[in-house]
Amino acid sequence: MRTLPPTLLAAALGLGLSPLAQADDWFIRAGAAHVDPKSNNGTLAGGALSVGIDANTQLGLVIGRQLGDHWAVELLAATPFKHTVSLNGAEAVDFKHLPPTLSLQYHFAPGGRVNPFLGLGVNHTRTWSESTRGPVQGANVRLGDSWGAAAQAGLAFRLGGSMELVVEARWIDIDVDVRLEGTRIGTAHVDPMVYGAYLGWRF
Repeated sequence: MRTLPPTLLAAALGLGLSPLAQADDWFIRAGAAHVDPKSNNGTLAGGALSVGIDANTQLGLVIGRQLGDHWAVELLAATPFKHTVSLNGAEAVDFKHLPPTLSLQYHFAPGGRVNPFLGLGVNHTRTWSESTRGPVQGANVRLGDSWGAAAQAGLAFRLGGSMELVVEARWIDIDVDVRLEGTRIGTAHVDPMVYGAYLGWRF
């Protein structure tokens, strides 16, 4: 498995470097994260191949820190997502990916029973473990990595004490180059919605 890129890793580690953290400044969350690529993922080989990518649900993990009453920064991680790429409707390539996403959030009602929030950030998607079947059985197919913007909207429900329930939706700009036998044949536009439901703790 590949590790987090240095820039995101440094930013995540940097969350803990300040000596000013107080009680409830930190939060962690765990729950379901569902990656749902958009319905039309583009074409390859000069338009000859129509691309489709299925959805997948994995364990989502979030760690973050309040920067003040309204502002927070968080890192979204997950267990590896598994997807199947279809070419002209036929299942062709299975692959795995991790989409760590670092976001800056604005919280509208800090301390309230219901706290809406918005976030903007950056995503780095790493792909690996490509395997082929169907129309490209035995071929060498590789998917590239991707950098892109991410946007987020959600609601945090206080459950009492340090616990909260968080539901959210994200849009992530993910575009990956596709290579067949080492030759680039186009770009797959994944651009998924990512839906999450998490149980969280503040400390």
